[in-house]
Amino acid sequence: MKKLVFIGLTLCTLSVFAQNNKKLVSDNAKEFKYRVSFPAIILGNIGKGGERTNTQHIELHVKRELDSKNIVGVKFATWRLFQPMGIQWRDGLLDKIDSETEFYPGYLHETGVGISYQRMLWKGLFATVEVLPLYKTYKDLNNKKITNGFKLYNSYHLGYHFAFGKKKQFFIEPQFHCNVWHFDSKTPQAFKELDKKWKNYFLFEPNLYIGFKF
Repeated sequence: MKKLVFIGLTLCTLSVFAQNNKKLVSDNAKEFKYRVSFPAIILGNIGKGGERTNTQHIELHVKRELDSKNIVGVKFATWRLFQPMGIQWRDGLLDKIDSETEFYPGYLHETGVGISYQRMLWKGLFATVEVLPLYKTYKDLNNKKITNGFKLYNSYHLGYHFAFGKKKQFFIEPQFHCNVWHFDSKTPQAFKELDKKWKNYFLFEPNLYIGFKF
């Protein structure tokens, strides 16, 4: 009889604990609806100063979870290009940087604010679409402005979400991008001559995003 009472009390205790633990997880999920993240690649620009190949890349994402599967966000990004973005890995991208054969006669600065949609597919696996209108500024090597233009930049991502910490508040997202751009307007002739040699897309860009939920 005592054993039955003990077993009954144990089962009741475990049941209460499980319910409380489930409630804690549920409460945490409801608590952290927003997230902020940035690509780790921007950390590589720190300390490079005025180097020719410094992209001066800054990028920030602020997102909100609509539910467990759907996440929408706003993306802010700015960077500086020293050669065409459409040079593929198979074209010897890294070799072109070393040889400087495809360098612009100046720089292309691009800045924009866009939107993103992220869909959780299975566990941490996700797909993301980002649309980023960009305001372009062309400058010569003396940092003198040449002209302005516009570009519509889209990217498609496939990655995995890894959460850490007691409340799973911190996360990393390794992923691959495929980038494409349209309506590339008012490009100076010297820059255009280099751009037209290459594609208006870039395939399989690896990246790692770092972020936290709040």
